[in-house]
Amino acid sequence: MNTYDYIILGAGASGLMLAYRMSQDAFFDDKSILIIDRLKDKKNDRTWCYWEDGEGEWDHLLTKSWSHIYFGSDTYSKTIPIAPFNYKMIRSEAFYESLWTSINAKPNFNFQNEHVSSFKEVENGVEVIALERINENEITTTKKIFYASKLFTSLSTFESCNFQDKYPLIRQHFLGWFVRTSKDTFDDSKATFMDFNLPQKGNTRFMYVLPIDKKTALFEYTLFSKDLLKRSDYEEAIVNYLEEKGIIDYDIIEKEIGSIPMTSFKFSELNSKHILNIGTAGGWTKASTGYTFKNTSKKTKELVAFLKRENDLSKFCKKTKYRFYDLIFLDVLANHNKKGSAIFSSMFRKANTKTILKFLDEESSLLEDLKIVLSVPPKHFIQAFFKRLF
Repeated sequence: MNTYDYIILGAGASGLMLAYRMSQDAFFDDKSILIIDRLKDKKNDRTWCYWEDGEGEWDHLLTKSWSHIYFGSDTYSKTIPIAPFNYKMIRSEAFYESLWTSINAKPNFNFQNEHVSSFKEVENGVEVIALERINENEITTTKKIFYASKLFTSLSTFESCNFQDKYPLIRQHFLGWFVRTSKDTFDDSKATFMDFNLPQKGNTRFMYVLPIDKKTALFEYTLFSKDLLKRSDYEEAIVNYLEEKGIIDYDIIEKEIGSIPMTSFKFSELNSKHILNIGTAGGWTKASTGYTFKNTSKKTKELVAFLKRENDLSKFCKKTKYRFYDLIFLDVLANHNKKGSAIFSSMFRKANTKTILKFLDEESSLLEDLKIVLSVPPKHFIQAFFKRLF
């Protein structure tokens, strides 16, 4: 019988990071752990960014880091030093390869290349039904059944938040081009955090630029809105932006596309004693920004410590003040989507950038929270606050 202590569904950032942390902790050496995903040897399918004070756990995997960020809009534009923070970038291939090396060295870990059909809680554990996979795109009807005491899943739970109207759901959706020029073109000493100097068209739209060196950069056209665009719309916006910057002679060496849900939906209510949703599916994405990597790093560390002292996974998630902050912000952004540029411009103009970064990392004091609250245009936030309060 295919029975394990733990099953992890999905070997993306959250699933793999959890497995890695387990592999580094002697407590789990006598535990059998199964990882299920459609593919093990993944390449650069993701680019993760985060900011951090000083040296960090993942510095050996960094593609690039920056000590300055640029914020741009029609009302406020500035290149901002963020020391002691650095803005850091990791490409997923190096991350996957490094973590798999540690996981593969432990004999109590197993990997199955399967398509998960369903899972459910049963007496004293969880049952997972999977279909045998021929390759990345083809599956058979041959069923495999796995059992575990605990299940951690990063598989999508978005149907649950799609079919409700209590919490707004908008998306951070984007398309990015890695471009390379034949001559030195880019200032690689700073990352463009948000540049709103482009047509907003009734939404919150900005360009996100990560120069890896003087000839290579990622240009990502990003929206915070409810509806996705046609692929050609994203690409046309990048072309226009490059032309405005005088960048015409370039090669597109790689592309990436994505859509990240931004919602304060209570994903924790989908957890149970034996099943825990993790990663974006567990609400680990910062609802008001779409950033996930840093929070996943913290959450997986907390989860490993939790597993060593607790048995009921439904007790893992704790309420914080930041969920309410995010809820109010998303209410405003959902109902007044064209105001995004004005909101972020006001925040970056009035508040200290280091305070903003601490606030977004959910590491700010009440006084720092107040400074952020006072930095945004008050009208719509006050309306949203009282609507939620009553």
